[in-house]
Amino acid sequence: MKDVLVFTSAICLNALANILMKVGMLKAGGMRLELGSLLRNFVLNPLVVLGVISFASALVCYGYVLSRLNLSVAYPIMTSVGYAIVVLASVAFLGERLDPVQVVGLSAIVIGVWLVASGS
Repeated sequence: MKDVLVFTSAICLNALANILMKVGMLKAGGMRLELGSLLRNFVLNPLVVLGVISFASALVCYGYVLSRLNLSVAYPIMTSVGYAIVVLASVAFLGERLDPVQVVGLSAIVIGVWLVASGS
């Protein structure tokens, strides 16, 4: 049960990190490839800093998961479930839209994850 909780935390923290980075960059108004812009948008942007902390926390949790689960199972679940969470959160919180083909694709990913997870 503890392993499932840590794995779920890794997936959710990774998805949260992506969302925080996106929102932080939107609020910053974009970024140019110059040192001042990089520092302002990354180091001084609280949402981006929280995103980086979320990425680091996800990495620690995922490292724990990899010590307990086959990579051939953990990686597909981590990436595909994280992808699904990011897509759904983007629609719900960022106003992004999904077309029917994307919905079918997302459904295929969820079915594929279930198949991978049930084989372990």
